[in-house]
Amino acid sequence: MAQYEKADVTVVSSKGQLVIPRSIREKLKIGPKTKLLVYGYQDAIILKKLEVPDVVKELKEIYRRVDTRIVKYGELTDDEINEIIQEHRRKRS
Repeated sequence: MAQYEKADVTVVSSKGQLVIPRSIREKLKIGPKTKLLVYGYQDAIILKKLEVPDVVKELKEIYRRVDTRIVKYGELTDDEINEIIQEHRRKRS
């Protein structure tokens, strides 16, 4: 069963900005530069936190795996490198 919370009221500024109440920002870990998807549905606005993957971190993990395999087995073929990438994608899903 969904848990409902008490509603808060916010006001839209002349620039079209609004403040998300602190309790909601803290609960959802929304800080500066957090990306939000915005949907308009009938007479409602729905905001959804957008999780953007850290591409640099993911690439470093893939490079680490490739380097480890090269040290252990020598040079890798393109197919072997592609398999490491596919394995990383499967684990991430």
